[in-house]
Amino acid sequence: MPLNYSTTRNRIRKPAIIDVEATGFHPHSYPIEVGIATSDGQRYSSLIKPYPNWEYWSEEAEAVHGISRQDLEKYGKPGKVVAEDLNRLLQNQTVYSDGWVVDKPWLIKLFDRARTPMNFWVSPLEMILTEQMMACWSDAKLNVAKDFDGQRHRASTDALFIQKTFDCAAELAGV
Repeated sequence: MPLNYSTTRNRIRKPAIIDVEATGFHPHSYPIEVGIATSDGQRYSSLIKPYPNWEYWSEEAEAVHGISRQDLEKYGKPGKVVAEDLNRLLQNQTVYSDGWVVDKPWLIKLFDRARTPMNFWVSPLEMILTEQMMACWSDAKLNVAKDFDGQRHRASTDALFIQKTFDCAAELAGV
């Protein structure tokens, strides 16, 4: 698996981050929004129109992310379009997730249903955090939250928040 992660002058380059919002944590849940913050500063976000057989819905999850099924029907892009957008943006790259254990299966569900091969890799964020960065992650998160202007629990905003926390943790850790 190729990595697009490097260090320059003892400073870790910011990674591309992906975040997925879904209908809940039930086995029949599915992705409803995907967001990315790339290493070069681009952002991508899209709601995903549910496929006809994607029926599970959690009102508790909706209360967290604030996205209704009606919003998805009205503003969501077809899954195939979202999968193709992600492939274009992330081709042959590794993108990192702080919720890999759920985000990766939701992405697999999206690409499988869209009948589109995924041409990028998704890896746990922990794979690129140094011990020092892990030790100061909570402090970094609090520092970023003080000045962060964005609605949390929306995919691209959360991806950017995670990326900024990564940068802050690297700075605090001196790497």
